[in-house]
Amino acid sequence: MKKIIIFLLVIIALLIGYGKYNQYKRYSSPEINYKTDKNIDVSYHNQELLLNYYEAVEALDSYVMLQWSANEIDVRTPEDDDIETKVAVENYAKKLAKVHFYEAILENSAKLKEKGIDNKEIKFLETEGIDLKTHKRKLKSEKIKNLFNSNIKLYNGEKNAIIYEVQKELNRKGDTITVDGVYRIETFNAIKAFEEKNNLLADGYLDDLTLELMFE
Repeated sequence: MKKIIIFLLVIIALLIGYGKYNQYKRYSSPEINYKTDKNIDVSYHNQELLLNYYEAVEALDSYVMLQWSANEIDVRTPEDDDIETKVAVENYAKKLAKVHFYEAILENSAKLKEKGIDNKEIKFLETEGIDLKTHKRKLKSEKIKNLFNSNIKLYNGEKNAIIYEVQKELNRKGDTITVDGVYRIETFNAIKAFEEKNNLLADGYLDDLTLELMFE
């Protein structure tokens, strides 16, 4: 009988010890550290932000460890709902949100660089508050508008690059005219209709205002 009791006590001790070991391993090993599957830009143009990201991750990991070791609160998967636990979990959520905020910026920068965008262009996009598609469209629009010479009047049958781009843009906006770069009555009427719709002088001829509005 005594042997059975001793055996049972040993089993209980082993189970308790194993449980404590698992807790120790969970909160004293790299498994506690925040990990991400996001591809972040480690050569981001603002190295201070990158440093802030790493500091935010360290602060998050330290907070998780501190709450467990000092208060026995697992802020990631809390078991209790007392005030102390709720406050700890709320603070954890704020620290995690900060990490995700920096992470989103760095991930977006990495994606842009995969498309061939460099740090200078990424900084410009962020400063101007526009996306890459809008930026490229603005650049293209400026190039198209630079093709226009306001001192030269278009005549019927003339063929040039600016007419070709205008025809494409009018079709993109809903027209169904021939795209061949030739200025004929079809294009004249489409330009005139666009001018009327946008409260411009409806004369069917291109000018700076018409182009500005058409390619804005």
